[in-house]
Amino acid sequence: MKLALAQINSTVGDLEGNRSLILARLEEAREAGADLVLFPELAVTGYPPEDLLLRPGFVRAARRSLQEIAAATKGISALVGTPHFDGDLFNACAVCAEGEVKAIYHKRFLPNYGVFDEERYFASGRDLVLLRLGEALVGVTVCEDMWQPGPPATDLALAGAQLLVNLSASPFHVGKDREREEMFQQRARDTSSFVAFVNAVGGQDELVFDGHSVVLDDEGEVLARAPGFEETLLVVEVDPTAAIGRRLSETRRRALAREATFPQPEVVELQAKAPSNSLLQGETAPLIDDLEQMRLALELGLRDYVDKNGFREIVVGLSGGIDSALTAALAVEALGAERVHGVSMPSRFSSDETRTDARRLGENLGIDFREIPIEEIVAAFDQALAPSFGERPHDLTEENLQARARGVLLMALSNKFGWLVVATGNKSELSVGYATLYGDMAGGFALLKDVFKTDVFRLAKHLNERAEGELIPQSIIARAPSAELRDNQLDQDSLPPYPELDRVLEAYVELDRSREELAHDGFDPDTVDRAVAMIDRAEYKRRQAPPGVKLRPKAFGRDRRTPITNRWRG
Repeated sequence: MKLALAQINSTVGDLEGNRSLILARLEEAREAGADLVLFPELAVTGYPPEDLLLRPGFVRAARRSLQEIAAATKGISALVGTPHFDGDLFNACAVCAEGEVKAIYHKRFLPNYGVFDEERYFASGRDLVLLRLGEALVGVTVCEDMWQPGPPATDLALAGAQLLVNLSASPFHVGKDREREEMFQQRARDTSSFVAFVNAVGGQDELVFDGHSVVLDDEGEVLARAPGFEETLLVVEVDPTAAIGRRLSETRRRALAREATFPQPEVVELQAKAPSNSLLQGETAPLIDDLEQMRLALELGLRDYVDKNGFREIVVGLSGGIDSALTAALAVEALGAERVHGVSMPSRFSSDETRTDARRLGENLGIDFREIPIEEIVAAFDQALAPSFGERPHDLTEENLQARARGVLLMALSNKFGWLVVATGNKSELSVGYATLYGDMAGGFALLKDVFKTDVFRLAKHLNERAEGELIPQSIIARAPSAELRDNQLDQDSLPPYPELDRVLEAYVELDRSREELAHDGFDPDTVDRAVAMIDRAEYKRRQAPPGVKLRPKAFGRDRRTPITNRWRG
């Protein structure tokens, strides 16, 4: 059969726009001669719809949209992810053919961990659906159904399915493409089945879906793979009945079949075109390294957040430091220089070097650049607060006033021109609270929120290597990080060195290692104590931070949910 995997970028709640995307890819697949086209999980509504699913009107509108999609399936069959109400609400796959919905499969396993809350919205299905196309039997699954070893994949294979299809909206973290593919290779071998996995692509708030749809044979060999981080239609011809030979020699299957107890599958007859004399080899896009994955995910996440929320342009505060430089450079690649504005806001503590580098960066990127000094604004604050502060010495308060003055200016530009403020703080700073509420944390999106400081440096060098020149001035990369809120200030005065800090952060924040375990792992006890105390104390700040692209297996926000009022110290 000829399969088409439609790796599309849906927008949550845009039923009309999503339907147009689906219909366009449906027609493209039909013109390519496909027998069956697969669309991602909840493609009709976008994923995740969250509490929109609690609105009956939204569920009814999704059903009407599905019916319009089904009406277009003349001469081709389609599997479409959609919510489905049948006494309760299900995360479903609609089998569409001959202008109608032929069957509905309800997802069995509902993830309720990490970024997922599906048990809040959906009931779990139990029934199995098989599709017959010519001599081939196709088993239908949705996302988590195949992340779990065993049923329903094994039940479908024992019921005769030679090809298992999986409709998914699987969020990205660095290395997820390889993890997923290895898992599907194992499922293919375990069930002696071909596997076709179609994934969503695009940004949705903090989440990025990376695509990397893939088709495997029954030995786990890759037959076709879609590129990551872009929309595409992957077309490949497969002969799933080739799995029968392997099954005949797998005597263990017969013992499993004798012991198996599963509901009788619903079998849907679909039209198959005449087989071709030779199999069409699909594209096999190469897997890419971690740094390039980070770059592509950050750019896709920013671009979709800006475009899907109706912003035309963005503004970034340029300090002459590496975080703001990387943010601006990624923004230009994602949106184009004409949509990015850079603002330098020097104080009396800003060095000539950082002011010059901020301007040089703006010139290198070709963006609108302006400088708005804050010294008079900060002086006005000092004067207004003097009667209240009295003789108290200058301290962190006056430093934060500078950051907040900059936040006020950026938000004023946002209000006046409709620009989205993109904050520039990184995960290391956010972890330990080395950021100012309503100051450098101000903004509508925090691009580097899940990027450790050590990775900021790596990404900056990576961008320069791609540009074959100094897109980001080398002096910015080489300079020791500083907030420049007081004379001769360096980050290392307040924090452990970033290479040491980031290793502790990864272990404590992402791997949930305790103080005792970290000490046993060989970390410096003083570094651990300082870092853990700062992390635990800063939860109230993180709750007020803008959303940002999720890059790591555990990100702040949807992933890591720690109470603000909390006396546990471990």
